[in-house]
Amino acid sequence: MRKIISQMMITVNGLVEGPHHELDWHVIDNEYYQYNDKLFRKVDTLLFGRVTFQHMEAFWQTPVAYEKFPETAERMNQYDKIVFSNTLDQVTWQNTSLITGKEFEKQLRQLKKQNGKDMLVLGSSDLVSALTEYGLVDEYHLIVNPVALAAGKRLWSGLNHSITLQLIDSNVFQSGNVLLRYHRRNHEYSDE
Repeated sequence: MRKIISQMMITVNGLVEGPHHELDWHVIDNEYYQYNDKLFRKVDTLLFGRVTFQHMEAFWQTPVAYEKFPETAERMNQYDKIVFSNTLDQVTWQNTSLITGKEFEKQLRQLKKQNGKDMLVLGSSDLVSALTEYGLVDEYHLIVNPVALAAGKRLWSGLNHSITLQLIDSNVFQSGNVLLRYHRRNHEYSDE
């Protein structure tokens, strides 16, 4: 069965974005790119909430994206993408499907049963909260940046109940970022 992996950049005080949706605090370095390259080799489908999707779509198709990040831009444009939204009517980014309404849990459970590599949620904190509520996230990759923000949006701010995670492994980058890989305790897990 395919896994759903959530990758999220967070601050040391548990925020995923600044008060005006700022992400300029992200610490990106060569070790992050190496980790990201390894992760992208394990997946073939990207999952997004609407806001993250629109930001990604606007950037990854540009000449600047291909010039600065050629491998990542190629993957972002070639991989299958699914955006979950109740406000979008259509999507035009190549290889993108739109899932709307309340049936997304059922559709994702079916997608997990299909053949293929794992699926990756990039950012999309509201979507990750919803997927966590349904028990659909198999693995969480939290990249703690050595930054504290005075205000902003909290990680998993939409959860309605507590979850318990089990640490799979961790890695400290030279930049000060710390990668924490978790799976949900009492959740069937395989690190294949």
